[in-house]
Amino acid sequence: MNLQTLKKLTDTYKQTHEMPVLFIGHGSPMNGIEDNTYSRSWQELGNELPQPVAVLVISAHWLTRGTHVTAMAHPKTIHDFRGFPHELFEVNYPVPGSLPIALETQQLITSTNVGLDHDWGLDHGSWTVVRHMYPEANIPVLQLSIDYNKPAAYHYELAKELAALRKKGVLILGSGNMVHNLRMIAWDHMDKPEYGYDWALTMNEAFKKNILEHTHQNLIQYERLGSAASLAIPTPDHYYPLLYTLGLQSEQDQVLFFNDKAVGGSLTMTSVLLSR
Repeated sequence: MNLQTLKKLTDTYKQTHEMPVLFIGHGSPMNGIEDNTYSRSWQELGNELPQPVAVLVISAHWLTRGTHVTAMAHPKTIHDFRGFPHELFEVNYPVPGSLPIALETQQLITSTNVGLDHDWGLDHGSWTVVRHMYPEANIPVLQLSIDYNKPAAYHYELAKELAALRKKGVLILGSGNMVHNLRMIAWDHMDKPEYGYDWALTMNEAFKKNILEHTHQNLIQYERLGSAASLAIPTPDHYYPLLYTLGLQSEQDQVLFFNDKAVGGSLTMTSVLLSR
């Protein structure tokens, strides 16, 4: 990440009082405890972005029927993975929740009924990132679920209903991966820096081009982008959080890409900051 560019973009908050919006490529759960390029960039975001009153995360790992928002006072840390070191399962990120922000989110979304959830908590698409941004665990964190029965356009349009939260100090963060095909990971190249298959790199560039040009319909109708898109998005769970971020993108938003790297051939960590 270019620190000078980040400071320039976030300085605009002083004039607009409108929070930036993020899409984070979260990658492996191990990023939650490792000191690496990705975790350091998340720390940098926490240091340089305006301090939010709360963080609302749309994670690839909370897929539901219907739409729900966490509304408990103290969301639990969910270890929704297996086969990782014991150290990762011991992580507890004891942030508060926020019933007032949950209620406001519920009221802002009028296209569907939003349920108040008291059971979920924070999955690894959320806490592995946010604990690096706000290690003191003093910023309330909520999650908004993804109705997995709905198409891409539904999620893009629903995101627009959240726009008022930006002016109320809420940092909205989509967490997934633009290119995410676990079945095709080149495990023997995991340690090779920025290794990506041709189709993964091609789609990563196509995604960035459409974001910069604000041609969102191409991204909503991603199935029409050809065979490379089918490989990049075999299932849309990790892609839908990007659409929530883009639904909040305005013509006035400046775009900063960071962590723009491929991993293991078939994943990209490319992340986006939108700031007016």
